[in-house]
Amino acid sequence: MRPRVRSLCGMKLSGFMGVVATLLVPAIVARAGALPPASQVGDTYEITLARDSAQQGSDRSSGSSRDKDTIIERVIGLRADGLELQYDLPDAVTADERARNWQFPARVFKPFGGPAQLLNGPELEARVDGWLKAAGWPRTVCGHWIFTWNAFRIECDPQSVVKTVQSFDLRSADLREGAPYQETEALGSGKLARKATGPDGAIFAVEMPVDPDAVRRARAESDVVVGEIMNKPVSLDVALRERAREIVSGTISVSFETDPAGNVRRRTKVTKLDITEPDGRSETETVTETLERRLISRGN
Repeated sequence: MRPRVRSLCGMKLSGFMGVVATLLVPAIVARAGALPPASQVGDTYEITLARDSAQQGSDRSSGSSRDKDTIIERVIGLRADGLELQYDLPDAVTADERARNWQFPARVFKPFGGPAQLLNGPELEARVDGWLKAAGWPRTVCGHWIFTWNAFRIECDPQSVVKTVQSFDLRSADLREGAPYQETEALGSGKLARKATGPDGAIFAVEMPVDPDAVRRARAESDVVVGEIMNKPVSLDVALRERAREIVSGTISVSFETDPAGNVRRRTKVTKLDITEPDGRSETETVTETLERRLISRGN
């Protein structure tokens, strides 16, 4: 089993090492004029991202892992073209956990169309300086990998928080029959299909084949990280040539569950991979990622 990759800003948000699920990015869903749900200042949501991974090898080897992260999203401002949001850790985190997470709290402007924008960059810059000083690390460690109980990338860029909070985003989903849907690691795009409708909401789903080249590249990038951690460096070009010899197939299945008002409350993504190495050995991996959004208090 390989170490799992994380970003060392505290939260366990980077996923798994070893297969394409390590580097999956949030889905790209065509918005096509979708309207955001009505929001009020003070609306507060608990958003939980859980990842379960199970591997099985032809040599009878096996392994599994589970990660779970929770973030709190609060509406702090309304604009004509979007929302001002604050993201923070749950109240239950320890002082040590908060000290490790220099990225939070973070304030972000989320436009109804276009990328999110960080609003408190200078504050985060000051925090990361203090975090590095407390750890006794110079700036030169930024971007490098270390290993403790998992593999960590030392993240020092305040703008990285935008990518972090995007991995918790369910607001952007445009759910309708036939809407185009794309995953970076899928071969082409799919179309959402309505699978169920009832008083509790609706379910939309799509399934796409994985892109073998994307899987191989993700595995090669993992090889580079492991080489750095083990002090046995390997270049990406060399890793890509080795991984190019693998036979890769699989599927990515995604389902969305909505509430009666049409707001997304849960997204479940299942990635199934079958990989055969040049010597005939094979492995399968199933990664299930569940993102849930729950309103915990309504603003005035």
